[in-house]
Amino acid sequence: MSLDSDVIVDRRGIRRKLTFWRVTAAVVALAAVVGIGVIATPAGRSSLTGSGSIARVNIEGLIRGDRERVEALERLEKSQAAAVVVHINSPGGTTAGSEQLYDALVRLKAKKPLVVVVEGLAASGGYIAAIAADHIVAQQSSLVGSIGVLFQYPNFTDLLKTVGVKVEEVKSSPLKAAPNGFEPTSPEARAALDALVKDSYGWFRGLVKERRGMDDAQLDTVADGRVFTGRQAVALKLIDQLGDEKAAVAWLVAEKKIPGDLPVRDFKLSPRFGDLTFLRTAASVALDALGFGAVARRIEQAGVVGAVDRLGLDGMLALWHPNGSN
Repeated sequence: MSLDSDVIVDRRGIRRKLTFWRVTAAVVALAAVVGIGVIATPAGRSSLTGSGSIARVNIEGLIRGDRERVEALERLEKSQAAAVVVHINSPGGTTAGSEQLYDALVRLKAKKPLVVVVEGLAASGGYIAAIAADHIVAQQSSLVGSIGVLFQYPNFTDLLKTVGVKVEEVKSSPLKAAPNGFEPTSPEARAALDALVKDSYGWFRGLVKERRGMDDAQLDTVADGRVFTGRQAVALKLIDQLGDEKAAVAWLVAEKKIPGDLPVRDFKLSPRFGDLTFLRTAASVALDALGFGAVARRIEQAGVVGAVDRLGLDGMLALWHPNGSN
């Protein structure tokens, strides 16, 4: 019996030590990876672009209001970079965030020659950002367009009836906090939302018409919410040229007289917390160290982060998704 008790005590001691070292390893891994990320990704500081280079800026994922990104682009305005190549791969995001990014790129373009390269997708709010440039390059199979606006909200009315829940409210006027998803949308609330969507859509159309030099007939052809391939987009005046970064640099050399031997160097923008790959990696390492391997594998799935990001979007959206949300 005494031997059994000693074995049990030893096992408990080993478990405590193992737990301690797992936690320690997780903390050290998290601190190390985050420390590396902080050093590597302060906005625009990871690789200073001098007068002997062209700055490469990447705009990826969902576009939302981002003050740090604007400030990074403002620093790029004041840098010695000879020109800027903006790579876009985005389905769009909020209209306000897209407008903010568009304005920041227009200000940057006033100081530096700027060209946009569509990596795979520049749709809706992503296309708003793209048309800040005077020249847009896209690959033949890239997708561009989705000129349109939507306002989405869930309606739980039927579900609440099923579970026997009723939401009571007292408000100052009929359209306050309407629609709220807890009751059928009134005709007045729907009309108010329709006016918002049409006003933002009119702004989007006007921006495309002005920046891309289209007449009304050309604009009507492309402004029905569809996306177009790069091959189609050239003929429709949505983009200017088929190609990649090399084609963009060649345009800068030919049209903006940028020296042809300048290297293209990354200018990092500060990403959002949920978009930080190194933080996802740190979380995965920490969970692995704690013995939660299955949870770690789920965190590593990019789809989880993308779903959370979409749920975080509020307000008017300029967003394209292949499920029909144009």
